[in-house]
Amino acid sequence: MQTVDVVVIGAGPAGTVAASYLKKQGYNVTILEKETFPRFQIGESLLPCCMEHLEESGLLEAVKARNFQRKTGAAFVRGEKKCEFSFEEQFTKGWTWTWQVKRADFDNTLAEAAKAKGVDVHFECEVLKVECSADKQLIEYKDINGKIHQIESRFIIDSSGYGRVLPKLFDLSKPSAFSPRGAVFSHLEDKERTEKAGNNIFVHSFDDNKSWIWAIPFSDGSTSVGIVGNKEKIIELAENGGEKYKKFIREFRDLEGRFSDSDFKFEPRHILGYSIGVKKMFGEGFVLSGNSTEFLDPIFSSGVTFATASGLLSAKMTHKHLQGEPVDWKKDYEDVIQKGINVFRSYVTGWYNGDFQTIVFASNIEKGIKYQICSVLAGYVWDETNPFVKKHDSILQTLAKVIRMDEKDFKSSTVF
Repeated sequence: MQTVDVVVIGAGPAGTVAASYLKKQGYNVTILEKETFPRFQIGESLLPCCMEHLEESGLLEAVKARNFQRKTGAAFVRGEKKCEFSFEEQFTKGWTWTWQVKRADFDNTLAEAAKAKGVDVHFECEVLKVECSADKQLIEYKDINGKIHQIESRFIIDSSGYGRVLPKLFDLSKPSAFSPRGAVFSHLEDKERTEKAGNNIFVHSFDDNKSWIWAIPFSDGSTSVGIVGNKEKIIELAENGGEKYKKFIREFRDLEGRFSDSDFKFEPRHILGYSIGVKKMFGEGFVLSGNSTEFLDPIFSSGVTFATASGLLSAKMTHKHLQGEPVDWKKDYEDVIQKGINVFRSYVTGWYNGDFQTIVFASNIEKGIKYQICSVLAGYVWDETNPFVKKHDSILQTLAKVIRMDEKDFKSSTVF
């Protein structure tokens, strides 16, 4: 039986960040990944905050070498109204740019970089059974040939994403409070792309705030285009090879004909009911990271940032634990990650109930407020010196109420 210090389940961003950090600390780390890489995945627009996590785990230079599409901001569009955010104009001092990536290439780059650092990465290995205790964890998995293996470790980090290995095995999942939604998407040829459109993610709102379109440009001249809406709408758009989705994308007014003559790189795909939570993020001998913890909604592109943030923090806490230091997993891990999730939860709620859109599409938005919101959109959701982080559970509702009461005479001083 193979024996290692740490087994990481999943070779996505959370898993490779965690494994690479622990390898830097001198641990023997094995990643077990169910799929083969490269493999398709959505979540293609990163946030500047995740650059810090890639850098600290030693993976940033490998990603830089791929020359992915640079992302410098985000733009929200609703009819004639548009609000653009530049990451150079934000409240929190941090990274001012990041990337738009095809996840097949991005995730594979991270996995190969982790392997180059000495992490033992096994693809097409399905975890079947896990037994945990205070000092010894036993994992049983099946390889591509159907052969059963066992591996013993001192600790497990579950970064299995949508696979949610330990939440399923240990009955840790809980339903999301959000309404069931879905997404239908494809990659399209983008011959009409402008320079500004190349450096931003564009989000187009429609259907009374209930639905929206993403447009995420890539460095090869193609663009990811997806529609998010309630499950019934997505099922209808995805039927018959996504014919209604294709027609909608080509004719949607706010896209201004950008994809009217575009070829689709693959037949549209869809996912449903992606929002989900967990009862707890840790247990005896293991911790959850990435989408194994909780996934909210794709509207603010927070998925990869939470993956890298939780992957890095889970690795740091695991390091302390393996060194024999006391670790308060609830206070120093779960509560920290949950705090960031709760901030974005408020913004997701504000998007769909209209509060956030009322603010960003206001005729006059004060620069200081815009900079503070921009830092949230950049992923700096743990910076409590930012009022739009510290007061996340009330500030959007309060500000939107003021704007609605008197759009023309709105002054930021009336909020604080």
